[in-house]
Amino acid sequence: MLPIAWAPCYAHSLPAGHRFPMLKYELLPEQLLREGIVTEANFFRPTPPLEEDILRTHTADYYHRLQHGQLTRQEERATGFPWSEALFIREVTILGGTIECARRALHHGVALNVAGGTHHAFADRGEGFCLLNDQAAAAHYLLAHEPRVQKILIVDLDVHQGNGTAAIFQHEPRVFTFFMHGARNYPHRKEQSDLDLPLPDGTDDAAYLALLGDTLPRLLHEVAPDFVFYLAGVDVLATDKLGHLALTRTGCQQRDELVLELCHRHQLPVVVCMGGGYSERLADIVESHVNTFRVAAVLFD
Repeated sequence: MLPIAWAPCYAHSLPAGHRFPMLKYELLPEQLLREGIVTEANFFRPTPPLEEDILRTHTADYYHRLQHGQLTRQEERATGFPWSEALFIREVTILGGTIECARRALHHGVALNVAGGTHHAFADRGEGFCLLNDQAAAAHYLLAHEPRVQKILIVDLDVHQGNGTAAIFQHEPRVFTFFMHGARNYPHRKEQSDLDLPLPDGTDDAAYLALLGDTLPRLLHEVAPDFVFYLAGVDVLATDKLGHLALTRTGCQQRDELVLELCHRHQLPVVVCMGGGYSERLADIVESHVNTFRVAAVLFD
């Protein structure tokens, strides 16, 4: 049974004309069910975690001000979302979903969150549509609660560098952060990760897959992780308004196959979060995310 975290609050209402494609969180589970890739039984509804599970990653000052709507206007603008209680509930629910995915992946080999991958959230602030860092919180949860998890590899293949994640784990040797991202893309000030592979604009399927195929097997050997978090952003597509890379949907699916097949072969539990995607046609975003679930269903079911 492929465990998938999803809750109705993922599809949060935004002001008309907002550039974030929130509707994808409603359409994606519908498409998975329509195509028979999964059934209703695959979905579980996450709940917010304990506060202590958030405060391993985020400062109490930031978290409590976020909780009570006390961010400054500048801080709120940096997140890209207008604050509301419903937005806060969405963010803590997504974070709880990734923690629960981590727990389930230890038993099932894989678990996927329909949302998540909020890698621009720092310990003390949010940025770029990211308010709380779900993969960082889930990694901290595993290190605190699971003795068999002593080393974690974060494979972040969103087109934007996960600057928040890199900063959070900069001095944590038990978490290795690996990013392949657009060199000239947001954020303009990159953080120091364990391994950054900045890509030139226009990088296509062949160049991307060759680099990833050369790097990831070596990392698995050298890092020897007990657990993997995979951020499968689809803003690497040529159709993406913000990405500037040139991957096709087929290339994006082959990327997912490469990552998940390696995890499966090495019997590494893996949590997959969807990350970003900003193509003009919502169908391009949804279909590329659906492909990630297709790959996981074939390999792990």
